[in-house]
Amino acid sequence: MPSGEARSIDAVTLAVADMARSTAFYGSLGFEPSHGGPDATFTSFALGGQHLNLILAETAGSGRWAGWGRVIIHVDDVDAMHARAVAAGHAPEAPPRDAEWGERYFHLDDPDGHQLSFARPL
Repeated sequence: MPSGEARSIDAVTLAVADMARSTAFYGSLGFEPSHGGPDATFTSFALGGQHLNLILAETAGSGRWAGWGRVIIHVDDVDAMHARAVAAGHAPEAPPRDAEWGERYFHLDDPDGHQLSFARPL
């Protein structure tokens, strides 16, 4: 019998100011759109069994710009993702590091100020 408990997150949606700029940023990190693209008002990237969605801020509802959120994305090799981000011209907050909570991670802001945390459990 279903318990009604939350089990997982299927998708995270971030409001963006410029879809072409944002899809180029995520594309430079190896994300492939499964729906939408640079000219769309909504774009979805499949990541494993979940999704990272982007929606143009002007279509997100209130018309106000909120501007910050964090998505934690597990990767197989944190250092390789960091190298990829740097090679693409992005400036991560700091080099990858091992955290006391048992993850290796680094943070990178997307063009709209949302923070991406690329991590791998130790």
